[in-house]
Amino acid sequence: MPSPTSKMKRSGAAFPTGAIVFAATALTLALTGCTRLETTAPSAVRATDVQARFGTVDCREVKCIALTFDAGPSEHSARLLDILKEEQVPATFFLLGKRHIDTYPELVKRMADEGHEVASHTWTHRRLTELSPDEIREELEHTNTEIERLTGRRPTLMRPPQGRTDDTVHDISRELGLSEVLWSVTAKDYQTTDSDLITERVLAQSSRDGIILLHDLYDGTVPAVPGIIAELKKRGSSS
Repeated sequence: MPSPTSKMKRSGAAFPTGAIVFAATALTLALTGCTRLETTAPSAVRATDVQARFGTVDCREVKCIALTFDAGPSEHSARLLDILKEEQVPATFFLLGKRHIDTYPELVKRMADEGHEVASHTWTHRRLTELSPDEIREELEHTNTEIERLTGRRPTLMRPPQGRTDDTVHDISRELGLSEVLWSVTAKDYQTTDSDLITERVLAQSSRDGIILLHDLYDGTVPAVPGIIAELKKRGSSS
């Protein structure tokens, strides 16, 4: 869908259109009745007003960047949460169940308590397009149930493993109240532990409106996050 223009506002005062907004994905990608939500940009929905940490913004006009992290929580997630807290930047965590949610339940709670969006990346990371409908439901429902048990809130977003989806996956996701969210920027951080390279890849692909895919379970990713945030903020304030 195209991105029309509007204004960015905070308590009635206009913010510079060059500013950048780090938006928690669920606040941006609301269930708005779109027939499909294989979304790759925060503005690519009908409802684009976002309740950011400093007020309401319109992602069709300002730079809305969604930081998303897949396949956690992990041993690196606590440090990542510290960084996000220091930078006052929200993120969306697409969590895996087996060996992740069930290993680090306290981090799942912390993510929610600190204002981040907790979403589903399935229970075992199997390719949903290769599963039966019942198996797809089990992958999604098991994860939803555990996240709700730990956070008190049922997920409304899911990211299919490897981004693989089809009509069956889509229909079952909608049936369970889940929107599928893909991405527009990837560092392929599963290929390298070089934090500088991860930073370079993200910044080379990031524009005014996008969803960044990272994985907090890999050694090189979390050390790259401060530099990514700093440069995106710099670009936002100077553009």
